Amino acid sequence: MDITSPLHLAVVVASNREGRFGPVVADWFAARTAERDDFTTRVVDLADVDLPTALSHRPGPAVQAELAKVSPVLAAADAFVVLTPEYNHSFPASLKALIDWHFTEWQAKPVGFVSYGGISGGLRAVEQLRQVYAETHAVTVRDTVSFPLAHALFDEDGVLKEPSGPDTAAKTMLDQLAWWARTLKDAKAVRPYAG
Repeated sequence: MDITSPLHLAVVVASNREGRFGPVVADWFAARTAERDDFTTRVVDLADVDLPTALSHRPGPAVQAELAKVSPVLAAADAFVVLTPEYNHSFPASLKALIDWHFTEWQAKPVGFVSYGGISGGLRAVEQLRQVYAETHAVTVRDTVSFPLAHALFDEDGVLKEPSGPDTAAKTMLDQLAWWARTLKDAKAVRPYAG
């Protein structure tokens, strides 16, 4: 197996609310992934995708057009990072819709989390997402990056005031994600995942 070629990382920005804080955190995280040569990164911003939260067995043409924007990116990914806020002790409906409209795209691939929010830093949303992703046969990595009281941690230009802790957490998570992605990709090349 080729261990030198970069892995394909899809970063899902889950918030689609007007006035959202997600792009600030996403910009910070993009700078972390840009420092690495083991990943090529594509962003799936759910503010740019109009997926209904009511699912049907057969999506209509409008839903199929929206899925066409993201499904190929998810399918091509070797690993995912879900960047999510915490809304009412959970994660956004836009993210649940994305997960539910896909299944094989997540299978036997690792998922890492960057979360933000109030005092918990989005960790309650992450814990719920671990259960959801287990059902899709994805592997979630242990370490996460979280930003409690996120608005206070970044300055008015979107620069993280004290970057050492989050930078270290991001490196740890990305290292784990790379290991799992390479391991699962190599295993699937020898024996396809049957689910």
